[in-house]
Amino acid sequence: MKRQTSGVVPHQSSWNAASSHSIPRLPIALTVGEPAGIGPDLCVLLAQRELPADLVVVGDRDLLAARAAALGRPLQLLTHDAAGRRPSGTLKVLHQPLAVAARPGVLDPRNASAVLGWLRTAAEGCMNGTFGAMVTAPVHKGVINDAGVAFTGHTEFLAQLTGAEKVVMMLTGGGMRVALATTHLPLRCVPDALTRVDLESTLRVLNHDLIQRFGLARPRILVAGLNPHAGESGHLGREEIDVIAPVLEKLRAEGMVLAGPLPADTLFNPSMLANADCVLAMYHDQGLPVLKHASFGTAVNVTLGLSIVRTSVDHGTALDRAGTGDIEIGSLLAALDLAAELAAREPSVAAV
Repeated sequence: MKRQTSGVVPHQSSWNAASSHSIPRLPIALTVGEPAGIGPDLCVLLAQRELPADLVVVGDRDLLAARAAALGRPLQLLTHDAAGRRPSGTLKVLHQPLAVAARPGVLDPRNASAVLGWLRTAAEGCMNGTFGAMVTAPVHKGVINDAGVAFTGHTEFLAQLTGAEKVVMMLTGGGMRVALATTHLPLRCVPDALTRVDLESTLRVLNHDLIQRFGLARPRILVAGLNPHAGESGHLGREEIDVIAPVLEKLRAEGMVLAGPLPADTLFNPSMLANADCVLAMYHDQGLPVLKHASFGTAVNVTLGLSIVRTSVDHGTALDRAGTGDIEIGSLLAALDLAAELAAREPSVAAV
């Protein structure tokens, strides 16, 4: 997959003075994520880096101070509106307290509302022009649901919050971009969720944002089939014949460059990917294991279709590693780098 404009760079060179993209005018918001997970640790480690763009962490000051102490890392906390770029060893924090103090590795449903509040604050700040983009550390879906909130993930939560008609989850890394036709669904529900209407809207959002946000003049998209061997001419399932192929034919007639439906087991080979800009997988675990095998730790999750720029890390909360320092920061650096690149392209927040 040739990267005409790849937002992903190796984490060793992310966020340095030699970064080739423009610097966004507005600060980037970073939400802390699950307080018992590694999100606070990532923020503390990030504070030790020199970042060329302004950054505001949305979360609990006491949580960050406690985690810095546990990690033995120096950290000075500034107010979110502190003037100028923050020096190394500091973080600008928009303070919103937890309900109860968090312990590394120990989930507490009482803090779920604060976690969602951080997301709300960052997203609303992007919508009202306070922030140029938002980056999210991982949350724990289970504990939020345990708190009585029906929560399936950042993607769906932000879609509802921003009023987006249709959003698409895409990961980028390892020289690939992989988008999903369905997201966080039980596998038995995927065929029923895969409709012509939904697939068409997914491809329209994907094609639009690859052009507008990633700067690809005419995106080349490989579309996977749902079934083994792309249905084997209907013998292994008819979704390719009844749903996917008719949608692709319609959109090709409008000028989109779409290949498929293609067997997923042979789709991710170098010769196929070399002539494509993105892959559309039909479900979560069809496409993401391949991309994460190639780039785990430096891949980025980006939500397409939103009126705001949102990126995230490619990993979970890693409760067993919280407070230990045994973590890597590469995916967060890549997520910040991509957020800055996309934000700098936004007309409303373009670099000045």
